[in-house]
Order: sequence, then structure tokens, then C-alpha cells
Amino acid sequence: MFTESTAAQLTALVLLLLVAAFFSLAETAMMAASRLRLRHLARQGNRAARRTLKLLERTDRLLSMVLLGNTVLNTAVTWLSLLAIEHLFRAPWLIYGAPLIVAFLILVFSEITPKVIGATYPERIALPASALLKPLLWFTAPAVWFANLFVRAILKLLRIKTRSGPEAPRVTADELRTLVLEGSSFIPGKHRTMLLNLFDMERLTVDDVMAPRARIEALDLSQTPDSLGVALTTCYHSKLPVHEGDISRVIGILHLRKLFSAVGKEGFAAPEGSSAYGTGGIDPQAIRALLVPPYFIPTGTPLIQQLQMFQENRQRLGLVVDEYGEVLGLVTVEDIVEEIVGEFTTAAPAAGSALRWSSDGQVVVDGSVALRLLNRRLGLAFPLDGPKTLNGFLLETLEQIPDGPCSLQAGHAVIEVMQVQEQAVRSVRLIRMG
Repeated sequence: MFTESTAAQLTALVLLLLVAAFFSLAETAMMAASRLRLRHLARQGNRAARRTLKLLERTDRLLSMVLLGNTVLNTAVTWLSLLAIEHLFRAPWLIYGAPLIVAFLILVFSEITPKVIGATYPERIALPASALLKPLLWFTAPAVWFANLFVRAILKLLRIKTRSGPEAPRVTADELRTLVLEGSSFIPGKHRTMLLNLFDMERLTVDDVMAPRARIEALDLSQTPDSLGVALTTCYHSKLPVHEGDISRVIGILHLRKLFSAVGKEGFAAPEGSSAYGTGGIDPQAIRALLVPPYFIPTGTPLIQQLQMFQENRQRLGLVVDEYGEVLGLVTVEDIVEEIVGEFTTAAPAAGSALRWSSDGQVVVDGSVALRLLNRRLGLAFPLDGPKTLNGFLLETLEQIPDGPCSLQAGHAVIEVMQVQEQAVRSVRLIRMG
């Protein structure tokens, strides 16, 4: 029969199910909440976020308290359910089916439903729930400590180490890259590209972006004064490496701005009737007086590290050298910055300035062009873990220097060697496939 005692039991049963649902809800929300998001809110002064992070510093204590509460409540729910069923129906055979009814109630109302809600809205639930969990954690501390004695003993027996303390979650570069890609609706396209380029720089070295030795525009002081004058009037750069004979014998860097300011001063023009600057000769000794010491970069230096070194040493241009001191190429601050923000438009002719497919799917390129530039401009997929230039790729693939025109297929393009000169491929036609 339905009595006041039975009504009290059913009321208590409903309340216990609701409290058990709260523990399940809070447990799932606390574990699903983003630590990075919580730290962001905490830095903005959100007290609930700080409180939540404090609770998550000791996940073992938090979980122990929640599971302890759930276990006690579920046990009480089972006991009250059995009493209520016995008082209502007074049929002994229903006692045997009661566990199924209790299991259904706990599973639906105290486990599955609240946990789905907690996983759906972790931040909305975790922040206010922490206000109740914090005093509960303090109140149940003795019982939690006693239970954790056995837990730690078992973990130690299994040789499992747990993390404790406010250790920040470690996010790898690949995970950050994924976050940027997934946040495409919040990040402008240009900004997203710059961030992705910044992540890619971790894998790049100065060898990937340098102008190779054959393309370095430099000033050779062993030339005649007239040749020096012509070289200076036709150069495209504001700074020039200066060498004597072989380019590996660099003696300094010439700032053309200093050269222009010195034009017309006594002792600058070439001696013995040579023509003045702008029409002919330049005195090599006068150029020597304007040189600044060169800045050398070991080959293989990571690009990010070199950008920092440029900043610390207040340099903008460096010569990449190998272990024997031979000059391999030249790299500037602009070359590194272009890897992040994209290429600049400059007055100097670039090797890749005409890298566009024609209407019939062909393009003629120089053999010294970088593979990374071809991949970027033409949408190709040349491997970048080996040679840096198209000439190097062809020599490695063919395993010899071609003695004439030939062709091969690489990825989605046909490579047709057009001209070979001085042991190097000088001109190549690329034909797009498909």
C-alpha cells in the first residue's frame, strides 16, 4: 500500500538519483573541459576558471571524491528502491526483478543522460559545478585520502606514474597546426597561411631559402676599374658581397648608400685618367675603405634560429658556408620573412617571377630554381628532403649529367631537359599532366 513512509522513500529516491546525476554530470564536464580555454579565462580574471583549474591540479583527488559520492549514492538508491518496491507491492517475487529496475533507473537518470549533457556543454557546467565540488572535496578529504592509499599502492605495484601539480598540457607543433586548420572560420585566410608557414619553418634550414652560389650578385675587386663601375651601375641590390678572385674569398660587404655618398670625394675615382663613377672606373682601394666585415652562417642552421641570430647581431645579410669555408649561398632577413608572409615584389629579377602555367599546361624554367618555389607556384609535389634545386633533383634522379635533351616523369609533371651547360641543367620545360 502507498503510505507516508513509502512517499518519503520515493522522494528520497528521486533526490538521490538527482544528486548522483550531478556527480556524473560534473565528472564528465570537468574531464572534458579544455585546459587551454580555462587558462585563457583565468588570465582574464574569471574566478570560476581559476577554481576549476585548482581542482584539476589534483585529478586523482577530484575523481576519487566524485566516484566515492557516486558509489555511496548508487548503493543508497538500490537499498531505497528495494524498500519502496516491497512496501508498494508486497510481492516477494518482485524482489528478484528489482535489481533490473534499479539498474535501469541509475543507468538512464544518473549515468548516461547527465554524462552526455556534461560532454556536450563541458565549460558551461564545469565552471559553476566547481563551486560545489570545492567544499565537497574538503569535506570528504579524509575518506578520499584513505581510498587513495589503496589506489596509490595498486598503481605503484603496476609501476604506473601519475602526474600531479599545475603542469600545463604539452601541445605539439602538429597539434597547434591542427587547431589553426580547424579554426579556419575564425582566422582570416592570410593570417592562417602565415601561421602555417611559421610552423613549417621548424623543418627548414638556411639551405632551403638561400640564393645559391651561382646566383649571388657580388663585386670582384680583381676586375678592372671600368668593370667595377659597370657592375655597380647595373646591380639590383643595396648591399653587395665583395671578393677577390674566387667568391669564397669574401673580404667584406659594400653598402651602396655609403658608396653613393662618397661619389665625387677626393681619392674615390680611379687613378690615372680613368672615367668617373657613373660612366666608368672605380678605385678598388676606395671601395675597400667602405667595406664592413662579412657575416657567415654555417650550413644547416635552422631558419628560426638564424632569424633570431640576425636580430641579435643586427645583421640583414649572411653568407652560408660549409665546413671547409666554401661559400654555398647567400641568405637575407627578407628571404626568411618571405617564408612567413609570402613573397615581396622587388625591383630585382627573380628566378621564379615567370613561374606560371601557360594555356597549354607548359612552363620553361631555369635549372637552378628551387623545388620549394616550384611546388608553391605551380602546385607540384617535388620531394624536399633531398636536393634543393631542380638541377640537383634531375642529377640525383638520372644518376648522371645528361649529355643532351631528355625527359622523365615526376609526379604530375613531365620534365623535359632542354639545355645542359657546364655540367649543369640550365633550361627545363615542365609539362603538366591531367
